Amino acid sequence: MALGADPLTFAGLAGLGDLVATCSSPLSRNRTFGEHLGRGETLEQAQAATRQTAEGVKSCLAIRDLAHTHNVDMPITEQVELVCHEGVNPRSALIALMSRETKPE
Repeated sequence: MALGADPLTFAGLAGLGDLVATCSSPLSRNRTFGEHLGRGETLEQAQAATRQTAEGVKSCLAIRDLAHTHNVDMPITEQVELVCHEGVNPRSALIALMSRETKPE
């Protein structure tokens, strides 16, 4: 929305529909990659095991920077970046996310 998007777009198949499919499908390369990270594998091990590109590994950096530029809070993206690029343990990232102050989001 900070860049002019219509919020209703995210409620459709291209937004929420894609998110649900990515998170729930055992065929999703992003979910498979995340499961490997969640089991404690390194970034390199998870990438090798997945054998396909998980877009979030690279895009989380650009998304984080764009969010900071526009003063948009992106806590999940920030934690993904920390896990993928700073070596933060996924469990610690989850705790950080779940410990955040409740907001209307």
